[in-house]
Amino acid sequence: MGADLLEQAQVDPVIWERYPSYTAQLLVISDIVNQPSNEFSENFLAGAEQSALATLKQTSLDDLDEVKLWRETFTSFGVKPRDGRSSFEALLRRVDKGLPRINLLTDLYNALSIKHLIPIGGENFNYYQGAPRLTFATGNESFDTTANGEPVIVNPEPGEVVWRDDLGITCRRWNWRQCVRTRLEVDTTFALFIFDGLGEKSKATAAACAAELISLTARVWPDQQVTTVTLSQRK
Repeated sequence: MGADLLEQAQVDPVIWERYPSYTAQLLVISDIVNQPSNEFSENFLAGAEQSALATLKQTSLDDLDEVKLWRETFTSFGVKPRDGRSSFEALLRRVDKGLPRINLLTDLYNALSIKHLIPIGGENFNYYQGAPRLTFATGNESFDTTANGEPVIVNPEPGEVVWRDDLGITCRRWNWRQCVRTRLEVDTTFALFIFDGLGEKSKATAAACAAELISLTARVWPDQQVTTVTLSQRK
């Protein structure tokens, strides 16, 4: 099922017209059982935090090219920085106090995100209905999230760039916030990762991050099965 759904993944052609440097690297890992955070994920995430802090000592957050590019991109479809930030910027803004330890897979991809300055999302592919696709929201789609600790269903803004499946939005504002329905849990057995590359080196960066995640998870699950798809206009 994973390979079939990934082959059907799509990016709206208008997104490539507006953002021609964009690359989506999709990775599915199966034959695993996710775990709580452990010594392996802790060590890797702690090392990435130190790397990110070293980067921020050399260049302020506001001056990082990757941050500026994603801020400009969010602004282009109506999202101001105070209303929503790319996922890796949100992580960088918390790195001085230490990122939350959530579960092994989430900790690993969060580490790669701040290490390589790229938005990465991880989801439970068992709960997908249909293939992933990146498109513009109409404003009528459903997005399940939480508010004050309670589950709620909200709608995106019309024209917002979103990842979605047949059932609803899986991630709002490109990579700002993921839904509850498909989030990774400690018992996830079928995981989807989306690497959102933007800029001149987008394809190389996204591919390198996916390869590194495969290498990391293979240490935990040597019999894992992986499927990857690259959606890009770049050769």
